[in-house]
Amino acid sequence: MRKRILELLGQHPEEYVSGEEISRQLAVSRTAIWKHMQTLKQAGYEIEAHPRLGYRLKTRPDLLLPYEIRDTLCTKMLGQREIYYFADVESTNTEAKKQANLGCPEGSIALSEAQTKGRGRLSRSWFSPAGKGIWLSVVLRPPFNPHDAPKCTLLAAVAVTKAIQSMTGIECGIKWPNDILYQGKKIVGILTEMNAEIDAINYIVIGMGINVNINQQEFPDELRSSATSLSMAAGRAISRLSLLNAVLVELEQAYEDVIQHGFSKMLDEWRRLSVTLG
Repeated sequence: MRKRILELLGQHPEEYVSGEEISRQLAVSRTAIWKHMQTLKQAGYEIEAHPRLGYRLKTRPDLLLPYEIRDTLCTKMLGQREIYYFADVESTNTEAKKQANLGCPEGSIALSEAQTKGRGRLSRSWFSPAGKGIWLSVVLRPPFNPHDAPKCTLLAAVAVTKAIQSMTGIECGIKWPNDILYQGKKIVGILTEMNAEIDAINYIVIGMGINVNINQQEFPDELRSSATSLSMAAGRAISRLSLLNAVLVELEQAYEDVIQHGFSKMLDEWRRLSVTLG
């Protein structure tokens, strides 16, 4: 119901929609509408109420809610199937693997506002504070051989680097095998995990932690010299929802390309963006 209310208000930007009209279109009482409005306000939606004019949606919270994602997502597959959303979780990779083992469709994603046990390569922890980054895992079921699976980490790194540049103008570099850096500091970490037979991949989970709106003081002392965020690099807050869309679009395009044409083009792009080689 709340999704339908938001859709209705969103169809009339900068305009009031009367409670009577909302009640009529959604076939619920005005009292029920009022209660849903209070819940939306508590969730961070800024909704202006006028006793004679009705309700107007002023701003949306920067939350990665499934219905907000689907409203703006420009992909054909990624995020269009299942979206497993959590306010807080140990690790999105762990949740994505659970769903993959249960048979979730390719393109399903798991994301959380926060992670308590975010992981990087070699089981290193990844700082994942609530509402400050994109903590995301994507389930793929690729047709290629298991020995090509490690290249998916490189593929994801290229896609995320390009998405960041296209949306924010920030030029990052890729440090082999799984980090994206800005001026020598980590801004993204990628963790790829696979379930496979000898000659076939059952699924690959690509997890990524993107430091979006973390300020210097919020990083733990031990990370302040080695980590940064997009907002620190850009000098402004970055929309997590818009960046998520850009990342999924780039990742889907790169994935489709390697399935159709192989890894050659992607590896050339990785070499171009690599700070390890450069």
